[in-house]
Amino acid sequence: MTSFLDPLISFVSAHAWLAYLTLFLAALLEAVPVAGSVIPGSTIILALSALVPGGELKLPWVLLAAALGAVLGDGSAYWIGRRQQREILNTWPLMNYPRLVAQSESFFHRFGTWAVFFARFVPPIRAFVPVTAGALGMAPAKFYAVNIPAILAWAPAHVLPGVLAVSALHEYAGLHHHGHVGKHIWILTVVAVAIVVGVGLWFIRRRHGSGVAEAKPRG
Repeated sequence: MTSFLDPLISFVSAHAWLAYLTLFLAALLEAVPVAGSVIPGSTIILALSALVPGGELKLPWVLLAAALGAVLGDGSAYWIGRRQQREILNTWPLMNYPRLVAQSESFFHRFGTWAVFFARFVPPIRAFVPVTAGALGMAPAKFYAVNIPAILAWAPAHVLPGVLAVSALHEYAGLHHHGHVGKHIWILTVVAVAIVVGVGLWFIRRRHGSGVAEAKPRG
């Protein structure tokens, strides 16, 4: 795995703009209904944040790429929902995920406007709440008044842990930046945790059913 990561880190150092583009797309696609429930956007952002302390990536640009992707993704989903209203919740591909749609509606009804803020930190309904907010007629001013602050909190929450962890490893564990050891430790840890969580959620969903067969037809 180390032999794979070293060339990757070197490539990012030489082509940083591709890393920023990857961060942008990861944040954007994570906010897209259905796609956001399977694309590991958070994992990608957390992993690439390890490249900030060594200078391969610049912190302001990493934060900006993640935030812009999230704003565009959430905003696109919201306006699609607002344009098509509740009809979109009963059409493909959302109709194939009735449990997640029901959870996002329940989340929205429970927390109201604040659902848009809280959902940004709760996968996988993070990908469904913006379109649900639009479909249920939430006003644009209300949506963006909550969505923008949520993203401004979400981006640092996904980037700074990697920056701080790798910096701490270099500062207090005596690891050198040029050796990439701290980066390896953080990236491998993030990927391992993501795999464990993903497999755990897969078993839970398999045990309780996909939700498609269990869900009642929506009127």
